[in-house]
Amino acid sequence: MTAHTPSTDTLMSDTIKILLVDDDRNEEVILRRIASKVTTHTIELHYSETIAEALAFIRESNDIRLVLMDNRLMPTVDFRESVPALRQAGFIGPVGVISSSLDDPYFQAFEDYGVDFRIDKSELDPAAVEFLVREYVIRD
Repeated sequence: MTAHTPSTDTLMSDTIKILLVDDDRNEEVILRRIASKVTTHTIELHYSETIAEALAFIRESNDIRLVLMDNRLMPTVDFRESVPALRQAGFIGPVGVISSSLDDPYFQAFEDYGVDFRIDKSELDPAAVEFLVREYVIRD
């Protein structure tokens, strides 16, 4: 008996909808470019500049498969406030916190706040996005 391996055509037809929540529009441009280079899946990137926009979007859309949340978004202090708000709005999918630095001690307890993973923004590249999709969205 051989294991079934999905073909590239099957993988590419699987569109993964990701919501980026970041107050820096440049991050959207960067992630959109990165997402376009992912070869294993089609990434459809949605963007919200504020947690309020993200919450409204989540309430209207039930097909977001992954949220990437900037660590610091106004008016919240950091992900310890924004991610619980996202969870309270009903989002049960994977949430990753992205930050330009993961050095603050509170990052050690990220799971306590409903976060599935954390990643430094400098580590986001097509291979990292493919890994995150495989690890947190496409579970066999």
